[in-house]
Amino acid sequence: MADSAQSLSLSDRRLVAEWAAACAHRVLWLFETACPDDDRPRAAIVRTRAFATGELDAAAGIRQRFGGGSIAAKSPAATAAARAAGQASAVCHMGAHALGAAAYAVLAVKLGVPERPEATQTEMEWQRTQMSADVLAALRALPLVGTDRSGPLGPGLLASGQIGAIIRRLQDMIAASEA
Repeated sequence: MADSAQSLSLSDRRLVAEWAAACAHRVLWLFETACPDDDRPRAAIVRTRAFATGELDAAAGIRQRFGGGSIAAKSPAATAAARAAGQASAVCHMGAHALGAAAYAVLAVKLGVPERPEATQTEMEWQRTQMSADVLAALRALPLVGTDRSGPLGPGLLASGQIGAIIRRLQDMIAASEA
């Protein structure tokens, strides 16, 4: 796993996995309201938490990620909430996915309550309050989105569009935070 700065150590991945799971769980209702019979995002969050506590090892977590493939829900907000859970479940493989989970959760809120534009900032502030000093330190160790090609923060889905902009805001907030 040490091939990329985006990997993080196993202990740091376990730390940020719980935070990523909390971010995804907070918006899970958006998915479950739209798709009440699909438990894959909830199961992904459960696995992420099992990885965080050491009950699931990285190899098993990687094998079990969203066995049914990608999820396209009935609404953009629900799809973003499902993607938050998927990104959280990928933290066992690479720590940078924690920022993807948080960013998709913010996007889910933005899409789910468009009449409340302040909700995205409120969500990001909540996410910040959930970061322990150790989680902050681990997230600070990640390269800035778009600067390291060797992982999910490199050029691609997490570095572009609304998700890339949200991750940039999250990284600015993390950099400005006191431990």
